[in-house]
Amino acid sequence: MSETVASIQTWLAVPMDRDVSEAIERLRRAPDVQQVAVMPDVHLSADVCIGVVVATSTLIYPQAVGGDIGCGMLAVALDVEAAALRSPRVAGQVLAAVSRAVPPCRRNRGEVLSQPGELSSVSLSNESLESVRRREGPIEFGTLGSGNHFIEMQAGDDGRLWLMVHSGSRALGQAIRDHHLARAQPVTGGLRALEAVSDAGADYLNDASWARRFADASRHAIAGQLGHVLAGALGARVCWETLITTDHNHVMLERHGGRDLWVHRKGAMSARLGESGVLPGSMGTLSFHIEGRGIEEALCSSAHGAGRALSRTAARGKVTEREFRKQMEGVWYDSRRAAKLRDEAPSAYKDIRAVLRAQRDLVKVTRTLRPVLNYKGV
Repeated sequence: MSETVASIQTWLAVPMDRDVSEAIERLRRAPDVQQVAVMPDVHLSADVCIGVVVATSTLIYPQAVGGDIGCGMLAVALDVEAAALRSPRVAGQVLAAVSRAVPPCRRNRGEVLSQPGELSSVSLSNESLESVRRREGPIEFGTLGSGNHFIEMQAGDDGRLWLMVHSGSRALGQAIRDHHLARAQPVTGGLRALEAVSDAGADYLNDASWARRFADASRHAIAGQLGHVLAGALGARVCWETLITTDHNHVMLERHGGRDLWVHRKGAMSARLGESGVLPGSMGTLSFHIEGRGIEEALCSSAHGAGRALSRTAARGKVTEREFRKQMEGVWYDSRRAAKLRDEAPSAYKDIRAVLRAQRDLVKVTRTLRPVLNYKGV
């Protein structure tokens, strides 16, 4: 029997390097993979590259979602101008208050935030996962995470202050991925799969869906905490009617080309016709609000950000603290953390404008935002 190779479409800002190309070729030859779309922010990651969309008909690939299930973006406007953060004194007060209101890792058990009732109304598929949820869920809900997760205050086209939050499902998503990968069947190239209609597949889909809701609710909780911070520091009010929220690590049953397909997105967001999204650059460059064009060849998807140009190790070796400070000129951040933030330097990421040009047929820009203040956990 001849090997079936899935169709592939690419939207590239720069040519793929060899490791990325080989990883994607292994993926498109995996069982039941029907279609692959490669976004312009594609870069190497474990098992399945970030910036890739995979469609299957019967199999679920947890590695094509990753461990930070439901990781995504929230954007919302405030009723003040970005100029309210012009003063170094005010910016310093806001940074300090943000770090107290939104811990990067865990909350003290006496300071946990209330979770929506819908999160507790759904049971996870296994008692070990329930144990992780009871232990980690309360203290990680409403926390930021490290790495590329961030809180940013931004100036919109009209000078209005906007808030952007990037965070995910924290330890719970990783526990869900690891638990279900152990139950999945090896297929090819180091990948493991679950039959969607099997008990194991249904359990994974249940748990992954819960992790998406947890991550989304956590971002809302973070924004709520930041609303209190900005009300106190700037007299600002969060304008919830402007809310945009999206995630970029998930699997969903969608209709494409007249077929029901399991669409896995790892570092890619849904971009159906008219669907709003948030496309961040780096901590020192522009970000964008976008609207999907609903392009079927891309499985109605978009890049989820600029995408890394340098690995963390390479960035730490190439970007000096002095260079990092230079790249961050004009943006408030905790300068005491400069040495530890070098792997998140703007130059460690692709040019976000090049990413946008590469996918101009997938989305249109509705708002351009300039970073004013950035907070990352390290």
